[in-house]
Parts: sequence; C-alpha cells; structure tokens
Amino acid sequence: MSGLKQYFKDSWEGIWTVLVGMKITFKHLFVPNVTIQYPSVRVPMPERVRNRLYVNMDDCIGCDQCSRACPVSCISIDTVKSLPSEDLGVTSNGKKKALWVTKFDIDFAKCCYCQLCVFPCPTECIYMTDVYEFSEYERGKLLYNFSTLTPEQAAEKKANLEKFNAEKEALKAAAAAEAAAKPKIEKPQDKTE
Repeated sequence: MSGLKQYFKDSWEGIWTVLVGMKITFKHLFVPNVTIQYPSVRVPMPERVRNRLYVNMDDCIGCDQCSRACPVSCISIDTVKSLPSEDLGVTSNGKKKALWVTKFDIDFAKCCYCQLCVFPCPTECIYMTDVYEFSEYERGKLLYNFSTLTPEQAAEKKANLEKFNAEKEALKAAAAAEAAAKPKIEKPQDKTE
C-alpha cells in the first residue's frame, strides 16, 4: 500500500510543479499582447527627440554658425559670395541671402546627436527630425550632401566670382594709374613768420 501511496504523491507533485510553472503562461494567455510588429508598426517618438538632422537649404544663408558649434566637426560648409547682379532672395523669416552655399555636408558617422548645431542657426534652417533608422553597410553612405547646387554649378559660381573680382581689381589698377598720371597741383606754402 505504501508503494501506491508514494505513486500518487509523486504524480501529484509532478502535476503541481507543471501548474506552478505554467502559472505565468496562463496569466498572460488572456491579456492583450504588447508586441509591436516592427517595422510595419512603429512606436511614436516623443517630442524633442534627437535623431537625424535635416537642413532646409531654402532658408540657409551659409553663415557657418552650425559648423562652428559642432563639437565633433561633422558639418562642412563652403560658400561663394553672390555677384551684385544676382538676387538670391530671402529666407522664410525675411533675412536676405548673400552667399551661394556650394557645399553643405553632414557626416552622420561622426555626429553625436547633441543638437548643439541647431540652436545658433539664425534662420532655423537646421533641425532634428524623427527619423532614426538610417543605418548603412558602408560608412561612406553616411555622408549626406544637402547643397542644392551640383558640382558644376558650384564651380561656375566660383569662376564667376573670380572673374568679377579680377575685373574689379583691373578697374582699381586703371583708376590708380590714371590718378598717378595726372599732374599734381602744388599748394602754395604759407609764409607766416
């Protein structure tokens, strides 16, 4: 009889341990799941999140404030002064544009997402977006070019400015030569003794 008693006791302990182990499973069996089916469903990002930078080139005046504020030097900007005959327009907050932005690159492989480049911008053209998925297999693809000018257009703007400056210097030299060629009129000296 004791063997039968031990058999039922062992059977009950086996069933009991399975029930204790399945307690959590049964508890969550009737609770709605919280699994998000990423990437088709995405978690909404909180306000003021710091992710990828974006530059609105229509508002950029090429002041280089963002590049100077960057602690890791991931922003590089090149500008060319516009000619007096060119009208570049104004930004959305009314600031007149005077420079062609020939290069505006951000290297996201270096960026530490500190947002220090956003605050000094006088036209608020650079800002953080809610895009956080931009991984690449090659590091070179993390260099983003925001300039709206093609390399050919940028070279043309530089050449036009150099030509304009050369013509301006030639006019200055001609005016200086003309002024040197004119006879000097001597002023009579005062004879006060």
